[in-house]
Amino acid sequence: MRREGKSRKDFNNKPNAKSTFRTRQNAKKSVEDGKMRLNKFIANAGICSRREADKFIEAGVVTVNGVGVTEMGFRVSPTDEVKFNGQRLKSDTPRYVLLNKPKNYSGRVDSGSNTVSVMQLVKQACKERLFPVDKLNKSETGLLLFTNDTDLAKKLGGSKKNVKEIYQITLDKNLSQVNLENIREGVFMNGRTIKLDSISYINGKDKNEIGVENSNGGTKLVKQLFEKLGYRTVKLDRVFLGGLTKKDLPRKHYRHLTQDEINILRRL
Repeated sequence: MRREGKSRKDFNNKPNAKSTFRTRQNAKKSVEDGKMRLNKFIANAGICSRREADKFIEAGVVTVNGVGVTEMGFRVSPTDEVKFNGQRLKSDTPRYVLLNKPKNYSGRVDSGSNTVSVMQLVKQACKERLFPVDKLNKSETGLLLFTNDTDLAKKLGGSKKNVKEIYQITLDKNLSQVNLENIREGVFMNGRTIKLDSISYINGKDKNEIGVENSNGGTKLVKQLFEKLGYRTVKLDRVFLGGLTKKDLPRKHYRHLTQDEINILRRL
């Protein structure tokens, strides 16, 4: 005789609810006991991304306190000895530093002895080694983000990034209304039609000063677009980057991001 009431399917829903609760409790415990997932520890050490770290853990090249670990989700404490291919790792605290880059500073991490690098401007920001998530060349200015968070850097600096950026651009001559409308409609170049999020003259300025909003391709693509129409970019200043602005950040100065700002970048 079949019993009435909850079916097996209904009954099996309960462990799922418990599992969800247990997941939340484990996450809370992770914060409280100071431990972090092993893949994050490896990523913070600058070896690779968290996803790549999972592959290395699975391959058996990671040890914790002398014992090989292949378990996904394994957590380590700051006092644990973690080795990758026999070499001890030190996981740095994630840092996020925003610089208002001035002109005549190279965007390269190592620019040689003849040119001053942007790295000189942030070297006192923290003891951890930072890297810019993308590049502004020597003549370009504005917001430049530095971090040792490899996952975030890869997302914000990748070729397929979709991060809103706003530039104030000065051209070598006035931009005609016809060309302004052409850019708004889209310009065919590099085998495809390039269309900016928005473009307009800057109020109260000459017609060679332009405001541009773009989410793909970075500064290089924007400059190429103007070159296609016969204009040379004299100045380019990035004033907005993924929700970050230059407010209260003078040229050549830097500041650390707030936790709210970091969370916004992670959600992009």
